[in-house]
Amino acid sequence: MKVAIYGQTYQDSAIEYLIELLDELNKVSAEVFIEKDFYDLYKAKDDTQSFPVFTIDKGLNASFDMFVSFGGDGTILRATTFVKDLGIPIVGVNTGRLGFLSTFKKEDVRKVVQEFKQGAYTVVERSLVQLNTKELDVEFGDLNFALNEITVSRKDTTSMITVETYLNNEYLTSYWADGLIISTPTGSTGYSLSCGGPVIVPTAKSLVLTPIAPHNLNARPLVISDDTVIRLKVSGREENHLVSLDSRIASLENGEEITISKAPFTIKMIEYTSESFLKTLRNKLLWGEDRRNRASF
Repeated sequence: MKVAIYGQTYQDSAIEYLIELLDELNKVSAEVFIEKDFYDLYKAKDDTQSFPVFTIDKGLNASFDMFVSFGGDGTILRATTFVKDLGIPIVGVNTGRLGFLSTFKKEDVRKVVQEFKQGAYTVVERSLVQLNTKELDVEFGDLNFALNEITVSRKDTTSMITVETYLNNEYLTSYWADGLIISTPTGSTGYSLSCGGPVIVPTAKSLVLTPIAPHNLNARPLVISDDTVIRLKVSGREENHLVSLDSRIASLENGEEITISKAPFTIKMIEYTSESFLKTLRNKLLWGEDRRNRASF
């Protein structure tokens, strides 16, 4: 069993659970690699063991059985930039609030190994969106993909922008809004949801176009097939607008054409039987719960 481990370096509290995971991995004689910065944080707390390290550029390959992320959903999004198209299955150990991606409770971290060995999990392939815009190659390079969403939004102004939108070369509409979110099913529970978009199960073959605070009030989130090629062109009072891929962001001159499509690879997520997507929905959105007396239906 070969395992890569990654976490945020500002979370000292994650180290005690990392130590528990390492102990459990040692029981099954696993080969363990730790992301370099997270390893340095670990060594400052516990200097009893040494492990090989990896970085975003080297140390990982398709031979790994699991990539464990310590943190929240944002940490999972950053983890995808390490995994890229290697096909290493990712599991998130949540060290903060309940997330839609990082769902495994830190107190149960040993079960990450135990249930994996028992085969009590499935691997769910999550689709990504990809940006195809040469003007942003310098900013994003080979990290031109996003697991949650690609967003265009206003910059340096309180005025709205106009987002001219085409689907497979056919004109759709011009959104007059603070921006537009192009979301995957995975990202449907993120920024898109907060802007009124629908919840979509991770395996759906769909994308969602969700306007951000639209002025044209008849503009509504639109679910489209994930094989659709989306073209956007932004105009507004300022010379530039923002383009974000999950947590990565860059500035682009207004009028430059942006092309977005489904990425040619997927991210594999380990979904344990005890921590399913539907269970997370119920817990996160309080479905089936009477808030008046905290009783379940």
